[in-house]
Amino acid sequence: MTGTGARWLTGVLIVACVLLVGPSTSNGVHVAKPLPAGAPEDVVPNRVMTWNICNPCKGSDQNVGRAAEIATYAPQVIGLQEACVRDVERIRDHLQYQYGLVYHVAYGSVLQRWSRCGGVPWSPGGFGQAILSAAPMTGQVNVKYPDGGSEDRGYMAVTTLVDGRPVRVFNTHLAQRRQEAVRAKQTVVLAKAVARYDRTIVLGDFNAVPEAAELSGMWRLAEDADSECGPSAAGMCEPTTDWRSKFDYIFLRGFVPLEQDVHLTPYSDHDLVQADLSRS
Repeated sequence: MTGTGARWLTGVLIVACVLLVGPSTSNGVHVAKPLPAGAPEDVVPNRVMTWNICNPCKGSDQNVGRAAEIATYAPQVIGLQEACVRDVERIRDHLQYQYGLVYHVAYGSVLQRWSRCGGVPWSPGGFGQAILSAAPMTGQVNVKYPDGGSEDRGYMAVTTLVDGRPVRVFNTHLAQRRQEAVRAKQTVVLAKAVARYDRTIVLGDFNAVPEAAELSGMWRLAEDADSECGPSAAGMCEPTTDWRSKFDYIFLRGFVPLEQDVHLTPYSDHDLVQADLSRS
């Protein structure tokens, strides 16, 4: 190989490493974003969170910031949607090594696609849902909806602890906004699974406003962690997206919501939704 060719190859490899590893200081150490005053020092045992991180909307270089957003509230359980496995791995590493928050992770990928999550053609990255839990998780199931709409969609479920109690946690992402009929079929599948459990938390991006007909099955089973929000169009539901609609929900069975907060974030077109719960 000529000197020019070697230099070209070295430059390509350096760029590839930067893209793979992400932003760092001059000595190669990732830069932790400082947390605001009052951020928890440890996981909050009765706190849950849902967040569509909208990959690849912002790209993998945003994972340090995403981890800082999560660490600011330190929930016991986190449901992520539109999540690439590689991004979740990096977020979890940042949470542990920069903020001291240790999470188990379960993946509910519905796609293996290079165009979504990179990787190599023969081993593309997984894309879909993920659950992070400070407590171990058991009984994981991954289900693809029979009709995903314009792209595959599904739900995942695990059993873990929230506020020291075993609970079945679901995480889902329903079909895109203009596919109401598809979402109606998906919620039938999801609601049938949720109904089997008395103590359940359902996290996710439902791509539907609270009064949408396709959510009626969920409202019959559970209440939202936003105590002011319900299926009536007159309900005072706090928006959770950049276009100021509520699409993101924390549905509860067997828990009482103490407080829900919606946090604007620069790392996605969905807001971060966090709720504190008590035992019913």
